[in-house]
Amino acid sequence: MLTEIDKLQRQSGIIGSSTGIRRILEMILQVASIDISVFVSGESGSGKEVVAKAIQKASKRSHKPMVVVNCGAIPEGIIESELFGHKKGSFTGAMDNRKGYFEEANLGTIFLDEIGETPLEIQVKLLRVLESGEYMRVGEAQTRYTDVRIIAATNKNLEDLVRKGIFREDLYYRLKTVSIDIPALRDRKEDINLLVERFALEFTRSNDLVYRGFVPDAIRKLKQYSWPGNVRELKNFIEKILVLEKGQRIDSKMIEKQLVGNFINEKENIALPVLVNKNTDKAEIDLILRQLFLLKQDTEIIQKLIIGDSKTAVLGNSFPIMGSVSPKIDIPEKSMEITEDGQRLIRDDAIGDMRISNLEEEAIRRTLRFFNHNRRKTAKSLGMSERTLYRKIEEFGIEPKIKRSV
Repeated sequence: MLTEIDKLQRQSGIIGSSTGIRRILEMILQVASIDISVFVSGESGSGKEVVAKAIQKASKRSHKPMVVVNCGAIPEGIIESELFGHKKGSFTGAMDNRKGYFEEANLGTIFLDEIGETPLEIQVKLLRVLESGEYMRVGEAQTRYTDVRIIAATNKNLEDLVRKGIFREDLYYRLKTVSIDIPALRDRKEDINLLVERFALEFTRSNDLVYRGFVPDAIRKLKQYSWPGNVRELKNFIEKILVLEKGQRIDSKMIEKQLVGNFINEKENIALPVLVNKNTDKAEIDLILRQLFLLKQDTEIIQKLIIGDSKTAVLGNSFPIMGSVSPKIDIPEKSMEITEDGQRLIRDDAIGDMRISNLEEEAIRRTLRFFNHNRRKTAKSLGMSERTLYRKIEEFGIEPKIKRSV
C-alpha cells in the first residue's frame, strides 16, 4: 500500500530515495495544506521549481493558478510593472492598463524564483504584499488587494546579502517562515541511478529512440563527476549522450568521451585532490596545503638555478634561501589529532602556526590518505616523481619502510 509520501512523490515527479529527498517530501506534506509562505534554497539546477510546484499541487490552492516568476530575468526598470501591473499612460509604452503577476495569481500561488536578485525598492513593496496583501499598480494611486500564497527561492545565501545591505532583513525573516533546503546532487549520488532511468526513458519515448540502458560501469562513472549544474546538468547530459550514441548501450567509455573537458574523477584530478563531499573549510585547507607544497617546490627549483646544490645562500645581502633539506621540527601534541583510521594529522585550526617543512609533510600525508596510499596517484597529484615521493616518505617517516625480498 502506498504511503502519503509515495503518493506525493508520484504526483510531484520528485525523483530519489535518498535521506535528503525523503526529508523534503515529508516537509512538503507538513506545509502544503497550511497557508504560509515557504522559502526554498538550493544550488542552481537542484530542482527548486519542482519543489515549489509540488507544494502547490498538494495545497488547497491546487485548482487555482500558479504563476512562476524569475526575478533575476526581469530588467530592473520594469520589474515593478511586471509584478504589480501598470496604468495606461504611466510611462512610455504603457498603451493599456495591465495586470501584474500578483493580480494574475489572485487566489492561487506565486513562485518568486531568484528572489535575491530583486532591487531594494521592490523588496519594500514585496514585504507589504506579504504582510497585508496590498499593492498599487505603477502610475495608480488606488490600493489593490490580492490573496496569494508566496513561495520564494534562491541559489544565493540571503543571510550574506542581508549583512551586505543588499537584501532587507525584515523581508528575509518574513519569507523564511518555513525553509526547505535542497541538497546538491553531489550530496545524494545514490539518486543518480533513478534520475538517469527516468530522464532516459522520458527522452527516448518522446523522441521515438531505441533505449538499451546504461551498463553499471557507466553509472559508476557518472557518480564520480561532481555535477556542478546539479539535476539540470545531468538531465541535459543524458539527453545529449542518448542522441550522440543513438541505439547503443551506454558504457563508461562513452561517458568519458562525452564529458571530455569537464569530467572530474576526483581521485585522478591533479588540480584539486579534495573530495567533493567535504565541507568548504576542509576543502579550502587541503587546497591551501597543496598550494604551499607547490610553492616550496618552485622555491627549490629557483634555488638550484641560482646557487646549485648549496643548502643555503643569500640573494643580494638580505634574503636567505633554504635548501631542500629542512631540519625536522617536532610538532606539539596539542596541534595534532588522530583520525578515524588511526593516522596522526595536524589539526586544521593549527595549520596556520606550522613551518613550511611541517606543511610539506602534512600535504603528503593528506594526499596519500586521499588516494588510499596509492603512491603513483599521490606523486602525480603533487607534481613530483614517484622516486622523489618515496624519498620524502622515508625522510618524514610517514610509512614504514618496505623491505623487499631478495
